[in-house]
Amino acid sequence: MEIVNVDLKDYSYPIYISNGILKDTGLYLKKHLRSNRVLIITDSNVSELYLIRLENSLLNNGFMVHHSIIKAGEESKNLDTVKHLLEECFKFGLLRDSAIVALGGGVVGDIAGLVSALFMRGIDFIQVPTTLLAQVDSSVGGKVGVNLKEGKNMAGAFYQPKAVFVDTDVLKSLDKREIRGGISEIIKYGIIKDASLFNFIESNIKEILDLDDEKVRHLIKRSCEIKSDVVSKDEKESSIRAVLNYGHTIGHAIESLTKYKKYIHGEAVAIGMYYAAKIALNRKYIDIDYLSRIRSLLVASELPVDYENLDKYEILEGIKHDKKNREGKIKFVLPVGHGDADIFDVSEEEILRVLK
Repeated sequence: MEIVNVDLKDYSYPIYISNGILKDTGLYLKKHLRSNRVLIITDSNVSELYLIRLENSLLNNGFMVHHSIIKAGEESKNLDTVKHLLEECFKFGLLRDSAIVALGGGVVGDIAGLVSALFMRGIDFIQVPTTLLAQVDSSVGGKVGVNLKEGKNMAGAFYQPKAVFVDTDVLKSLDKREIRGGISEIIKYGIIKDASLFNFIESNIKEILDLDDEKVRHLIKRSCEIKSDVVSKDEKESSIRAVLNYGHTIGHAIESLTKYKKYIHGEAVAIGMYYAAKIALNRKYIDIDYLSRIRSLLVASELPVDYENLDKYEILEGIKHDKKNREGKIKFVLPVGHGDADIFDVSEEEILRVLK
């Protein structure tokens, strides 16, 4: 087992990474929770695969367990779902020392985390991510929230889990598209923080796509280490944490514009990373060879680099609503070399110049 610690003083927590840890989650939870009363929040896809396994693990270790199943997909990530789940918390008799366990991908984790933050002004929260993207990104760092029709993650909070349990065995049940979406976020870490990670993905992309367990565990651990390091220095995204949003400025705009139906999150981020790198090239922060490597790795990972027939002016309008923007200025994360990135003001003209 690998353990990565997120250092946030009183709010620090471990990330457990292992093949098969789901069946032992109940045993580990005993030292992280204050009460034996637990509500599992999962979705209609994951519940059929892993809910019984997790419930049995908790029941066998003395927990009193309820579950609530939401409809799978980004369309559930809204305030109506949050209201329903808050009512479920009350119905099941959760108290201030009770806990919510999120079993699922990023959508489930984001929703369950926000419900945990709101119910009785905050109860314990555990992440059990079941997608590669959630395991390397959304389950770590405490960003929770839901979408408004005006944009992605517009209603949310910073609320840290008590622990994260990453079981690499569950990745076998994912379709290839979801695997590729997770690889997109791992490539992001390589571009913004670790050139050797980028090189490792380049050299091993076939085995990674085939879910070679040793290589995938290495990618998950390294990604969690990078994110943990950044979050420990800037929990509330007042400065350097914003670099983790590389690719997300254009990516979120594309997701919103297509009503979250055409692209999964990692695909939209891949497109955003490529176009942000083109802005960096125009500013001479990177050279054409590095831009070509970024594009080639995204393509080799079977990720899109083109937003097809969307209108670039509508994409720009979506970008104007990005949460990183300050005082009317558009903020972009741009690569400034191999394994390095920073945050810059970018003009509308620069954006339109690289959008086709």
